[in-house]
Amino acid sequence: MKRRPTARELGGAHAIILHRNHPTVSALSRQLIAIGLTVSTHWPVLDAGALGADFVFFDADMGHDEQFPWETGKSPMPLIALIGSEAPGRVEWALAAGADAQLLKPIGDNGVYSALLIARATYNAAKASAAEVQSLKLRLNERQSVVRAVNYLMNTEGDEDAAYDRLRRMAMDWRISFEEAAQRVIAKGGQDGKRGHRT
Repeated sequence: MKRRPTARELGGAHAIILHRNHPTVSALSRQLIAIGLTVSTHWPVLDAGALGADFVFFDADMGHDEQFPWETGKSPMPLIALIGSEAPGRVEWALAAGADAQLLKPIGDNGVYSALLIARATYNAAKASAAEVQSLKLRLNERQSVVRAVNYLMNTEGDEDAAYDRLRRMAMDWRISFEEAAQRVIAKGGQDGKRGHRT
């Protein structure tokens, strides 16, 4: 079971509120400070200094992509949408912007704590999934490299088993991984074409 963030871990975190001057900002700031976060407010855009924040609350009603100093949907911290209008276009924009949680406006006396925890957990889960997908893609590319290298070596080794053995010996002789050896063979194969030169 994965460890969940606690209230103590939220203490000292920095939250940015990207929202025009409004009672929403005051109500949200009060809750954040009570939880132990430091708060700064910005409008109409975030500057590069915002990249160091731990959380960003943003106005989904008046927000737009150009407000953020990162590529759409690729925030470096959890985002929490402040939603007053549930118009489908606004909700879709908030999701596309990368909202990890949401709070409905007007902001009352509660809801911020759970939004922080949900946003952090959702953000961390999405990052972990993205890293796993990237790792799987890398492994798939490495396997494809091995297949290509073995196919190339079959020109000189005669059959698949002998080609695998040859590739394994190369990796051992060169003191590199099996996959790195495959990459070298592919590079050599690209230079030699299909002449079947022994690597």
